[in-house]
Amino acid sequence: MAETRRIGSDPMTDPAHSFDSARPGLVKLAYRMLGSVADAEDVVQTAFLRWQAVDPASVQSPPAYLRRIVTRLCLDVHRTTARRREVYLGEWLPDPVITDPSEDITLMLMLALERLSPLERAAFLLHDVFGLPFDEVSGIIDRTPAAARQLAARARQNVQQDNARFSVDATRGQQIAAAFFAASRTGDMAALRTLLAEDISLHADGGGQRPTALQPVLGRDAVVQAHAGFADHFRDNGSTLIALTHINGLPGCISRESDGQLQTTALDIENGLIRAIYVTRNPDKLRHLKASDAMPMRH
Repeated sequence: MAETRRIGSDPMTDPAHSFDSARPGLVKLAYRMLGSVADAEDVVQTAFLRWQAVDPASVQSPPAYLRRIVTRLCLDVHRTTARRREVYLGEWLPDPVITDPSEDITLMLMLALERLSPLERAAFLLHDVFGLPFDEVSGIIDRTPAAARQLAARARQNVQQDNARFSVDATRGQQIAAAFFAASRTGDMAALRTLLAEDISLHADGGGQRPTALQPVLGRDAVVQAHAGFADHFRDNGSTLIALTHINGLPGCISRESDGQLQTTALDIENGLIRAIYVTRNPDKLRHLKASDAMPMRH
């Protein structure tokens, strides 16, 4: 997003200064509401334009006011994205974002949030993740505090299982990611098999623009068989590891594939074994990444 601060303005009265200080949290909220970096950036930019038309002196708490604007814009965007999802080709995954290993919301939880109604998602994120009291949440989503509490409780119950965190040392996680990349690209299926849980699942998002399985691949044998089918292609055409990193809180990697496009792979690891693989190939979801990305994006 373009720099919003005006040179020479008083930071105590300049609305752009207030917005700049709140922006990282607003982007994080919008991304988690929508699962799309581009949509989140658009929402935050729209919020800034609306904020410019407001007299800051009339706003008691600019951060709370801006959270209200962003959340309501996200609820509006949800209506459009819901229609897009209905015709989306293959599996849909949230845009991959490079994060710190301690990220409090993982890719699996983002997927679980997709099953919630927009209001449930907003109440859960605002209260359980961002720590806002229900009195403030109720004002943001235009519901009573009791209703906001009920929405968050229902959401919490629905995502509780997906919110379970399996502690993986960051270094060990990247070692497993490196071993997975090496085994899958060299065709060493014996080594690959030792890395996978028996009930592993493979999920891939190509958005209809790049080849992927349209349905999840389930079970260790099926996942190994799928990678055995890819092995000849990788040997003949190449696949370059760009960075080992963390993607939406999970160990993973960024690679450049034979078509010249980037790809991200995130691994859900439990007890030293990979229990789920999430591959994003849709180029629309990778535009915000740089080939050199290896550090967390500070959203």
